[in-house]
Amino acid sequence: MNLPALRGHNDALVLELLRGAGPAGLGRTELAGRTGLTPQAVSKITARLGADGLVAEAGRAASTGGKPRTLLRLVPDVRHAVGVHLDRDALRAVRVDLAGRVVAESGGPLDFAAGPEAAVEAVVRAAARVGAHSGPPLVGVGVAAPGPLDHRAGVMGRVTGFPSWKGFPLKGVLEGRLGLPVVLDKDTNAGAAAAAGAWLRATWPEAGADAGADAGAAAAAAAGRGAADVGPGVGVGAAAVGDVLVGGAPRTCVYLHVGTGLGAGLWLGGGVYRGARSAAGEFGHQVLLLDGPPCRCGARGCVEVLCLEAVARGDLPAAARIVGEAAANLVALLDVDRVLLGGRVVAAAPDVFVAGVGAVLAARALDPARPVVALAGAGVAEGAAEMALAPLFGRG
Repeated sequence: MNLPALRGHNDALVLELLRGAGPAGLGRTELAGRTGLTPQAVSKITARLGADGLVAEAGRAASTGGKPRTLLRLVPDVRHAVGVHLDRDALRAVRVDLAGRVVAESGGPLDFAAGPEAAVEAVVRAAARVGAHSGPPLVGVGVAAPGPLDHRAGVMGRVTGFPSWKGFPLKGVLEGRLGLPVVLDKDTNAGAAAAAGAWLRATWPEAGADAGADAGAAAAAAAGRGAADVGPGVGVGAAAVGDVLVGGAPRTCVYLHVGTGLGAGLWLGGGVYRGARSAAGEFGHQVLLLDGPPCRCGARGCVEVLCLEAVARGDLPAAARIVGEAAANLVALLDVDRVLLGGRVVAAAPDVFVAGVGAVLAARALDPARPVVALAGAGVAEGAAEMALAPLFGRG
């Protein structure tokens, strides 16, 4: 038995539950019940996490006749992560705390066609701008880029229209430059992670509102004095470990990104579904019109070329209907709970896309319990940061 690995897994279970509980926190009894660990094991884990400054007291629960239970909470501002979205013509970077709340961001133009070396320099500069050397330590950097790519190896694939990127080891190069762990994934997968986890940011107050309490709790823990009580705030109870997302997020969802291209991120079975070769989610290259206009992928009549042609001629309702037809295919295949929309084209006319996609899904529904269509609650850069945080909470 690998005891260090088991200890890390159990620590992550506890941290994930406390993250989902928000500032209100949870008692050790609840943590034991939801993780299946013994109360003694939970006490050891929370003591260890408290010594690292990751967990602090959140006050005491109302008494039910005995001694009031001590509640514990995550200390969000003790560690941060950076997320970077590399788009074909722009870059956006964010720094988030452990609750996923954005505490700094930066953005600017990017010429993806200029090649990998130029993009690496842009990422390094952006990470430095949001990284705040005087701030909490960074656990890592998440980078979201156009696919295809190999998530596990951290190597770029043959991005349509950008042949110079094929085979570039972006993850390894950035780890060497930044000196931090780097997670590389497709922009649509990062969008799915952000959209599926957007509920979490509503669980916590705005970043900075509890920074003083967090800093005090972390300092007290590090000094071995324990943490001062903190008001319970507004929390959301966590669901059982193993649920798709702790706290009541949809069990399955698809994130559809409409920007300089079209793609999908799939949140299935408790996490992003990438497929055996990191190739899942090539939503934009399903053929809707046989012998239609040529697409840059080499096929004809793809969703992407049809949608972007409608966008180019200013017919956003038609673009929304095209996305809706393709989304209906995906819903029929996967039976998802929610279809979430994002990307700059959607952001320019959100009501048009939500209504247009929703109308097509309603017309083609095979089941009266059709999925909810809504805007994604966060951007791709936030999702990239969420992926950098994932190992700390036991998610890959």
